[in-house]
Amino acid sequence: MRVFQRLRLAHPAARPSIERVVDFLQRELTDSDAEVAAHVQQHHAELAQALRSVPGIGAASVAVLLAELPELGKLDRRRIAALVGVAPLNRDSGLMRGQRTIWGGRADVRSTLYMTRLTAVRYNPVLRDYYQRLILAGKRKKGALVAAMRKLLTIINAIAKHGVNWNPCFHIA
Repeated sequence: MRVFQRLRLAHPAARPSIERVVDFLQRELTDSDAEVAAHVQQHHAELAQALRSVPGIGAASVAVLLAELPELGKLDRRRIAALVGVAPLNRDSGLMRGQRTIWGGRADVRSTLYMTRLTAVRYNPVLRDYYQRLILAGKRKKGALVAAMRKLLTIINAIAKHGVNWNPCFHIA
């Protein structure tokens, strides 16, 4: 069994109970992961395979995208970015002018894209080059990561719209 920080600190009399609860929760998590994978395979196999072909996107990200973003592939890139909450929106008020931020949208999809983007910037050559080009141009790291997240969403949306697998030649720019 994995060692958990709190389990080490727990009273010896409470440890067996904590271990039983942790084992139960791990079994439930494994079962629900299997159910989600079966549902995706049964109802969205082709789209899931196309999305998984993008370097940096895994099964969990595909499941969240399919469940929380049914508009994927049906909207243009600007609308899908605004729907997810990764489009730069203005909040001009008083002396604050020109600074754009991302906000609103679907938080579950945005947080999934955030974590997916961290992997994709490392292992996806198109996004890695895009991110490095933005950094070299003087953009802040967090801003460059958000821009990479939006580009990843645009790529995913295009793949869903056209039903094709990842091809780095299509997404260079």
